[in-house]
Amino acid sequence: MEFNPGVLIVGASFGFFKIVNKVFDKLPVPESALRNTWKWRNISTSLVHSLITGIWAVLCFYVHPEMAEDLIYTHSGFSHSLISVSIGYFIHDFVDMIRSQKLHQSWELLFHHTVVITCFGMSVLLSQYIGFAVVALLVEINSIFLHLRQILLMASLCTSTVYRLNSMLNLGTYVVFRINTLAWMTRWLVLNRDNVPLLSYTVGSLGMAVMTAMNIVLFCRLLRSDFLKSSREGKKDREDKEK
Repeated sequence: MEFNPGVLIVGASFGFFKIVNKVFDKLPVPESALRNTWKWRNISTSLVHSLITGIWAVLCFYVHPEMAEDLIYTHSGFSHSLISVSIGYFIHDFVDMIRSQKLHQSWELLFHHTVVITCFGMSVLLSQYIGFAVVALLVEINSIFLHLRQILLMASLCTSTVYRLNSMLNLGTYVVFRINTLAWMTRWLVLNRDNVPLLSYTVGSLGMAVMTAMNIVLFCRLLRSDFLKSSREGKKDREDKEK
């Protein structure tokens, strides 16, 4: 069997994000985040992953536009490496959560990571569906603002202008790069049912179903927390002033 260089990249990526995590452990932490330094470090590392892979995913289609026409077989070493790097991160994050949190606190993310590692792992080992996996990583554009939102909350900056701006960008990119992307991927999978082997179709369908359900729930939480709640509070403040 021919050696797959993606295996080495996965290992290197795992080591890289472990180092990134250690670096954040040495950096100053806001006083409001001192009660949960692990979460601060974990989210900061996740932000680095989102910045790298989100921009990288866009570049993959820019430098190799032919991949958009064939998501199964057409890809470049550049895009293959991206998926390998992302697997390394998800393995690192999985291990980090297992070591630092109780199962009932993180089982949703652990399940999410298991699905992603399985789907991406099959893609890297088979050197197929790389384009499909790169499309999936476009959601990391939104994750940049999602992780930044958590960091601002932990730093007690939830009333700042930066937080409000980030909230709008977060919801906008959520619809464009997360909900729309997942809907398009699900549609593509259904339309290409005859071209996809049963195992790959089953794993892909399961992955899409899990991601879609989790993202709808998260969208509702974000909408209620950052917009509906603030609207109700603003209305209450105006009513109090009128009394």
